[in-house]
Amino acid sequence: MTAPQATSIPEKSKKRPLLPPQFVRAMLAGHSALGIAFAALIYIVCLTGTLAVFLHELHRWEQPDAPVVNAPLSSEAVSALVRAGYEKALAAGAAHDLFVMGPGPAQSRVLVNFHDDATGTEGNWIGDAAGNLAVAHHAPWSEFVGALHIHLHLPRTWGLFLVGLTGVTLLSSLISGLLSHPRLFKDAFALRWGGSRRLEQADLHNRLGVWGLPFHVVVSTTGALLGLSTLIVGVLALAAYDGDTEKAFATILGPRATENETAAPVPDVAAMMRHVQADQPGAMFVSVNMQHIAKAGQVVHLGMRTSGHLAMANSYYFDGTGKPLGDGGLETGTVGQQILGALQPLHFGWFGGLAVKIAYGFLGFALTVVTHSGIAIWLARRREQGRPLPLWEKIWSAVTWGQPLAIAAAALTIFVIGEAYAVPIYAAVTALAISSAPLAPDAVRLTHLLRVLAGVTILAAVGLHALTWYGRATDPAHYWVSVALAIAGLCVLASAVRRSAPHLSRA
Repeated sequence: MTAPQATSIPEKSKKRPLLPPQFVRAMLAGHSALGIAFAALIYIVCLTGTLAVFLHELHRWEQPDAPVVNAPLSSEAVSALVRAGYEKALAAGAAHDLFVMGPGPAQSRVLVNFHDDATGTEGNWIGDAAGNLAVAHHAPWSEFVGALHIHLHLPRTWGLFLVGLTGVTLLSSLISGLLSHPRLFKDAFALRWGGSRRLEQADLHNRLGVWGLPFHVVVSTTGALLGLSTLIVGVLALAAYDGDTEKAFATILGPRATENETAAPVPDVAAMMRHVQADQPGAMFVSVNMQHIAKAGQVVHLGMRTSGHLAMANSYYFDGTGKPLGDGGLETGTVGQQILGALQPLHFGWFGGLAVKIAYGFLGFALTVVTHSGIAIWLARRREQGRPLPLWEKIWSAVTWGQPLAIAAAALTIFVIGEAYAVPIYAAVTALAISSAPLAPDAVRLTHLLRVLAGVTILAAVGLHALTWYGRATDPAHYWVSVALAIAGLCVLASAVRRSAPHLSRA
């Protein structure tokens, strides 16, 4: 009888990784290269974007003696604002284009603007719920922050393009970061505290990147589209309109006024509002843009909002006689039109009131931390590998903490000297922080110094503003924003004090 033959049991095959190691390494290299190349721009755009979420609150803080309006404006109030704005424009010799914005989810003020591109003359006023112009609008620091985020205070076309390109780079970095970390979602709650500083930074970088991923993708995509809009329209004109950019702009932004400068009556905006509300009973006034007002070639873009849509408003077009010329379809049009209407509110969080803005503020700050920590991790890894870059460590500290200092210095300059010096002071402080970085003993002490200076400057700006408006502020937002900015300044100072802790001094 033969002995039974032993049956061989095949070894359990190892589970193959989802992504090949070579691919992961290539993505990690690309992720690092993109981050290093555009780090400073991404950081500035993210930091200022976090502030820009609260741009309307900053306007109210900076000028707290203007009326607050929360309820939608009546047609009579809108007509009164148009008449009052047109009279101011005539007196200033700038009766060319007139814009009125009412209250909405993003803001609680009535703004009236008139300007003449030919002469460069313009005026800005704040109105009340009855349609009266209350005070001249003046919030230079808030406008400084908005312009820094939108076009970096460069010539507008080039600045928008550069910021749009930064959005593309940020989106590419997010995608390459995901692909270079196959375990990113599996380790979504892994935080290694108390050990290596680089591992702490890496875990914070990865966790904030995963937890806020939908937000990060949305703001980078919408930012890229908003910044590159001029280029996109140019491509559209070449592809669909034989290079006719005017026709392409009209397709996207609606009809534009003609050059017929014959005198004509001021359009009846109240009648236009009633026309829209006959078809959309719940429509509320948001804005009206009157191109070439009181001229035969004038065109009116009326913004009306109905609930249940992301767009801040749908645009309804009329000629000077009140004849309807169609609408932009931003609420119920094609998918492309609705996406166009959702870009700005999705990018800034201007669609759900203060609660959404606060959430956007925290997520925007998280994205700023992700940007900062990405470079910090790369520099720490180089140091651990015996290939330190002490000069670049100091320069990155100068970029990171020089920006809060420069933005706060611009505010202090506006409050003390005047708005004309805001951009030069911002540029000078930024350049000084970076150019003097090589002279610092090390990055840790440079960071400590810049944090102290930034915290003190923020508190000084808040204190001077409070002293200036003491007893005259009527807007409650003034107090809340002052408290928030003061807390931010104290947090920056506290982080400088904690620098002496041993585990932080290794950063």
